[in-house]
Amino acid sequence: MKRREFLSTAGVGTAAAAATATIAAPAIAQSMPEVKWRCASSFPKSLDTIFGAAEEVAKRVSEATDGKFQIRTFAAGEIVPGLQVLDAVQNGTVQCGHTVSYYYVGKDPTLGFDASMPFGLNARQQMAWMTHGGGLELMREVFKAYNIVQFPAGNTGTQMGGWFRKEIKTVEDLKGLKFRIGGYAGKVISRLGVVPQQIAGGDIYPSLEKGTIDAAEWVGPYDDEKLGFNKVAQYYYYPGWWEGGPQVSLLTNANEYAALPKHYQAILDQACAAANTSMLGKYDVQNMTALKRLVGSGTQLRPFPREVMQACYQAAFDTYEEEAKNNANFKKVYEAWRKFRDEEYQWFRVAEYYFDSFVYNSPAPKKG
Repeated sequence: MKRREFLSTAGVGTAAAAATATIAAPAIAQSMPEVKWRCASSFPKSLDTIFGAAEEVAKRVSEATDGKFQIRTFAAGEIVPGLQVLDAVQNGTVQCGHTVSYYYVGKDPTLGFDASMPFGLNARQQMAWMTHGGGLELMREVFKAYNIVQFPAGNTGTQMGGWFRKEIKTVEDLKGLKFRIGGYAGKVISRLGVVPQQIAGGDIYPSLEKGTIDAAEWVGPYDDEKLGFNKVAQYYYYPGWWEGGPQVSLLTNANEYAALPKHYQAILDQACAAANTSMLGKYDVQNMTALKRLVGSGTQLRPFPREVMQACYQAAFDTYEEEAKNNANFKKVYEAWRKFRDEEYQWFRVAEYYFDSFVYNSPAPKKG
């Protein structure tokens, strides 16, 4: 090709590319509109892991959209109290909220399945149920009544059973106990004489310190240490049988969510999925070292007696069966959830259970 012809051809190509860019730029700009959301959290900023998951969602969304989709996160009490996040999302006070759905079982006990139910699923099983076991679809049908689309956006792993001023040796010791306990578990344990109290995270310490309550559960060693519960109660019980794998959710106002471009919806979904796994990993690291510090400072670590666990187990399923008779929503989700739970337990009893039982009960091999 002659030099003049090459330059002429190249000029045409450059011009075409420039024209294409001119056409494409506005199209790209139009597909990346500026969106600003507010997110109300149920948690105080001091709890960097559980509150931080909402901030992680916001960070990932912003980075994936070059700052076009921004979510500003507000701690409990800054816009609405921690236990009113669902209402704020439903009525459009905020576009989204980061919370635990079992806080709202007073509206409908079925909402608890979006988070955790007593003697239910561990974190992995909850994730399996939501992602591949039909749980997400079932719960989104329930949330339609509240004009909400929800996303799994965090998990703490199996929680601790809480802080008690006195030892729990028998079921009798539960009678009359004023216990801060979240979700559907309060209804279950009240069958054994406990007086359940629903109190937001930031208000638990003063209630325990003043003796307004006798015991309190929150999450686990890392958060509990931050909130100072070890300073006002001596006995630390495990496990939190009501929270084998509690999921934290991002609730979005259905109208606001529907108005997002499809790729923004996909980005939000992916950001929540990342926060879901990140929170669990972070707690597993932080709880390990926090528990060592608590025990080292005098905390008395105790397992719930088997008698107490068995009584609570029976009470849980008695409560479920009663609820299912009177609540069609609950019955539909409960039957699907229980079938999944029973089948998952069969699988986990094989490789998982035998592996865990062996390694956790075996001393470390001698070196050399």
